[in-house]
Amino acid sequence: MIVIKTPRLQLIPLDHSLLTTWAEHGRNALEIQIGLQHNTWEIESFFQEETQMALRDYWLPMTKKFPFDFIWYTNWEIILTEKSCSIGGIGLAGMPNDQGFTEVGYCLDKKYRGNGYASEALQYLIEWASQDKDLHYLVAETPLENMSSQAVLSKNGFIQTGQKTLQQPQGMEVFTWKRQIQSSRT
Repeated sequence: MIVIKTPRLQLIPLDHSLLTTWAEHGRNALEIQIGLQHNTWEIESFFQEETQMALRDYWLPMTKKFPFDFIWYTNWEIILTEKSCSIGGIGLAGMPNDQGFTEVGYCLDKKYRGNGYASEALQYLIEWASQDKDLHYLVAETPLENMSSQAVLSKNGFIQTGQKTLQQPQGMEVFTWKRQIQSSRT
């Protein structure tokens, strides 16, 4: 199993089999299969809906289509090492496209916010992704009112590039962000 270890966390990418367990049997079954302590994520309803939609419409089909490169198309569980439980997820929107970018997104359990875990997870995922010579920059979006997420991106070298409305039932105003990547490969 692929694992990125940080000082306080482990990032574990979910392959198609693990995602299927989550989709068919729930997060408790996923936690058992990975060997984690149970933790019910406390996240906003928007993120609950977005996570379920990503699981069904993106992670499952893309990890099936790209079994050898699934790590670019899946949720990485953010594991708090000291408690051996998942406190959130982080991931990329696929391998770098022809322009050399992909998007990054993350969500953290409310109980664990404000401790620098999202910043730490993002820092190490960026370091891992920077090994790909085709990755030139990462992009991200944050709701206008989500100051904490904006701080996570700023701390990790992202620069705000604009603002747009996401097409959702209610519409959501977001800031757009970009970070240049210096490949660690020569």
